[in-house]
Amino acid sequence: MPKILSVSTLKPPHAVQQEQATAFTRSLFSAKYLNIERLLTVFHNGDIETRNVCMPLEWYGQTHGFEERNNLYIQQAVDFGVQAVQACLAKTETPIEASMIDAIFFISSSGIATPSIEARIMNQIEFRDDTKRIPIWGLGCAGGAAGISRAYEYCLAFPEANVLVLSVELCSLTFQKDDYSKSNLVGVSLFSDGIACALVAGDQSVMQAKKAMPTIVATTSKLMPDSENVMGWDVKNNGLYVVFSKSIPAIITSWLGPFVHAFLENNGLTKDDITHFVAHPGGKKVLTAYEEALAFDQTKTAIPRDVLRNNGNMSSPTILYVLEQFMEHEPVAGEYGLMAALGPGFCGELLLLKWE
Repeated sequence: MPKILSVSTLKPPHAVQQEQATAFTRSLFSAKYLNIERLLTVFHNGDIETRNVCMPLEWYGQTHGFEERNNLYIQQAVDFGVQAVQACLAKTETPIEASMIDAIFFISSSGIATPSIEARIMNQIEFRDDTKRIPIWGLGCAGGAAGISRAYEYCLAFPEANVLVLSVELCSLTFQKDDYSKSNLVGVSLFSDGIACALVAGDQSVMQAKKAMPTIVATTSKLMPDSENVMGWDVKNNGLYVVFSKSIPAIITSWLGPFVHAFLENNGLTKDDITHFVAHPGGKKVLTAYEEALAFDQTKTAIPRDVLRNNGNMSSPTILYVLEQFMEHEPVAGEYGLMAALGPGFCGELLLLKWE
């Protein structure tokens, strides 16, 4: 079975405390809402303490066109991506050079670039020129898990392969200071920037682990029909405007449970066989919905909650931050983990992991 050998994460340079984000939003929204203080409780009730973004906070209170935002996205995605790739390759038990990488999956939904970001990174790091490039755009919060799933499938087809999954989201660059919708206000309370990179190796790769590492046993994907308006972007002249339905926790509670239980049953397991719940922490209510849908207590969501508290929702890289923490806790060989992430579509991605 393909295995995950290392995960690196990177925090952008500007830390924002939740109190700062609250005051910033109040200054922009108070003239439009008479009940602004009631609406701002979403900041206090979200269990987020700090987040990191790529620009100073005052930058977001100024007017910026789509061209400026997207040029910043390209520049910073490349810079941060280079650092994350180098850190991921350096974290393996035995040395690995960029020339040993056979494919790169690049995951993002917060900016556009053609040539895509991984091509630009290949001009700064000495990958082979025949390295396969697979950019994936538009999966939002499900993207990190989906990237690992697609890398798994690549390694099944090419068992000797070493594959990178690089996820870069600069959600803050999409912030629209003149968008007074409640979706935008909720988005400001939750979203942040993040960068993560994972190395997945096939069964016959020269890269081997000396300690228990997560192998990928199986994956599955699921789309909810006619649910495009649950989550995503509205593309307008000034850029990307967030779509974020308040029904997401209710959808998770009713939809996720049967999806997970069927997946586990197909692999001869039940939820009681899962020791490690590697969940994308979309928000406090999302984590609560996970617990209700799967009958998990809060010990199962402790690490996702910690990642949310200290980073906010970084969209696709967030689940790799969670996975990194699980790997650093060095689970015992034989234990199972479940990766779960949901995103635009509305869709879900599940992976069954086993530490071996």
